[in-house]
Amino acid sequence: MMRQAWMGAAAALALLAPALQAQENDSSEGRTIRKDAEKLAPYKIILVGDSTMAPMSGWGSLFCAHHVKSSVACLNLGRGGRSTRSYRQEGSWDIALAEARVPGYRRTYVLIQFAHNDQSSVAERWTDMETEFPANLKRMVGEVRAAGALPVLLTPLTRREFRQGTLGNSLAPWSAKIREVAQALSVPLVDLNRSSAAAVQAMGPEKAMELAQAGPNAQERAAAQAGTTLKPRAAAEARLPDVPTQPDGPRAQFQRKFDYTHVGDAGAELFAGLVAGDLVRAVPELGSQVAP
Repeated sequence: MMRQAWMGAAAALALLAPALQAQENDSSEGRTIRKDAEKLAPYKIILVGDSTMAPMSGWGSLFCAHHVKSSVACLNLGRGGRSTRSYRQEGSWDIALAEARVPGYRRTYVLIQFAHNDQSSVAERWTDMETEFPANLKRMVGEVRAAGALPVLLTPLTRREFRQGTLGNSLAPWSAKIREVAQALSVPLVDLNRSSAAAVQAMGPEKAMELAQAGPNAQERAAAQAGTTLKPRAAAEARLPDVPTQPDGPRAQFQRKFDYTHVGDAGAELFAGLVAGDLVRAVPELGSQVAP
């Protein structure tokens, strides 16, 4: 009799088990009726330029990390030592254009910032300021538009070189050429040279040293306190030691040094914020995508 009762209870439990299991697995109780998420319509921002934009030496990476929302794909293609000529010759410009053609974005913007190395005397870099430099920029603008993206021109980040307390902005003539191209081709302009020069002048030569990747030596600090910056030291002398590595770990090294051009985190954050503010004034559509 007991055996029959036990078998009946087991049979009843077996019949109830699927319902009990379904009830345990039903996590929708008390929730709203489910619906599909709306399709994302993201933006894309591609940064093209030199070391003052590149990772670990410029403002670009902190701009992507701290000043754009997750609805923006932000890609820093800034590379150290590049000019409008060498960036194209080495193939980096082809990579940027390929990224500009990638579909799926509501709008793709290509931010272009050169001049530091166009101004240099290095054989593979320099360009003529009056003719070649503006022609290179115009060609870049045309090719970005042909790729279906929208170009934005940036004047170059100022160097932090002072004489008798006054900032010597050697990139001002190059910035003027960029403004002319932007006006002639109706391209949005972020005047980083103007805003960064004003910020650095307000800081003065000594405090502006805090924007570098490393601290100055005693002679550099003393000169800055007197209102004048010294000629930059050779990279081999001014650079910080390499970061320790493991044989089975990452081995690449960034060249971190004290100079009056490249920036550490404090400088990158300052100048990335200036770019963010000026960008939304030049391109109001990005106002909801870019944070202060």
